[in-house]
Amino acid sequence: MNKYDLAKDLIDFIDRSPSAFQAVENIKERLTKEGFTPLSYEESWKLSKGGKYFVEKNDSAIIAFVVGEGEIEEHGFKIISSHTDSPGFKVKPSPYIKSNGYLKLNTESYGGPILNTWLDRPLSLAGRVTLKSGNPLKPKNKVVDLKKPILIIPNLAIHLNKNVNSGIELNKQIDTLPLLGIIEDSLNNNDYIINEISSILGVKNDEILDFELFLYAVEKGSIIGMNNEFISASRLDDLAMAHASLEAIINSSICSATKVFVCFDNEEIGSATKQGGDSKLLSNTLERIALSLNKTREDFLRSISHSFMISADLAHAVHPNRSEKHDPILRPIINKGPVIKVSSSGSYTTDSFSSAVYEEICKGARVPFQKFCNRSDERGGSTLGPISSTQLEINTVDMGSPVLAMHSIRELAGVDDHEYVLKSFSYFYSI
Repeated sequence: MNKYDLAKDLIDFIDRSPSAFQAVENIKERLTKEGFTPLSYEESWKLSKGGKYFVEKNDSAIIAFVVGEGEIEEHGFKIISSHTDSPGFKVKPSPYIKSNGYLKLNTESYGGPILNTWLDRPLSLAGRVTLKSGNPLKPKNKVVDLKKPILIIPNLAIHLNKNVNSGIELNKQIDTLPLLGIIEDSLNNNDYIINEISSILGVKNDEILDFELFLYAVEKGSIIGMNNEFISASRLDDLAMAHASLEAIINSSICSATKVFVCFDNEEIGSATKQGGDSKLLSNTLERIALSLNKTREDFLRSISHSFMISADLAHAVHPNRSEKHDPILRPIINKGPVIKVSSSGSYTTDSFSSAVYEEICKGARVPFQKFCNRSDERGGSTLGPISSTQLEINTVDMGSPVLAMHSIRELAGVDDHEYVLKSFSYFYSI
């Protein structure tokens, strides 16, 4: 597909993935359509060379892999990692707050969203619901998306907040609670959200044990700019990298190494969960692949030394209005190629070796590349690379597409960059 079709496909993927749970559902659907076989961590695996497989964790993380034609202990793994979660707001248990004739939801922030970008936008809810089953130790999980705009976080009028344009700090427990509706006496005991979920899933209210629901903006992303050069959408961080790496593993040819696509959850809150990058999820899965191919643990450990990982998360493009916030020289620009992220603090795992490898990948794929460092007097964020390195001693590069307004409810990326990243990933998986 051409770059505009690719960008539209990314926007469609994001629109169908309002939470990490829907993202994994959509990835599973695509992998199944392309002939990948689902596996379970509870069952024994029987793998074969050239085989295509996937396995999920907690409904919000997923690993897909294509077994290489070579021997794992000699050719290792070629891994691209990304994450399914994005900053936003999560609904608390017993969420309703009645105040001055209004019904609000009690929420807490998830990760580090830019709070004011969430105000005055039509919002909905999506996530996972846990239902009763015959076994109390194994309840059933279902993904759910209310889809319709039912919420809004209203701004305080400038007449009542005259200093708003001078900068106002928003209180997460007061200023960012979403409005659900007007309280009517006949609805005082009516659980609106549970009723909606029951209707969507076709279950009774008392079958619902618990839920994990997140707010999201219902407005779909779009291609914008005077030359249609930009992608404006929610959750580009990090579904853009998940989308590109998914397309790459599906469409690249089988090679000697075993290709691995991994989407972790909870990167935005530190990755310290069973489905996060700071868990044994990836290392255990790689070892199970080796053992299922009748390899020894020594063979597995040897394979790690022959492996390489691309930690794919977005990078900061130089801001058109606040360029002083960036390094005076290393200033990535949208649509000038994927960005290699470097930090002496270790917040990115890139070193000279891994940087050189990805540079050669970009040259082989015939795409440009850029480099990024933070200003020396400011510490930036971290990402999956250094976190995963605490579990797996694999040579890793941290990279990503350059974007503006990272962690806003509406981020801005480049049409060309998404194609460049896909080409680099496809080349990496094919060599």
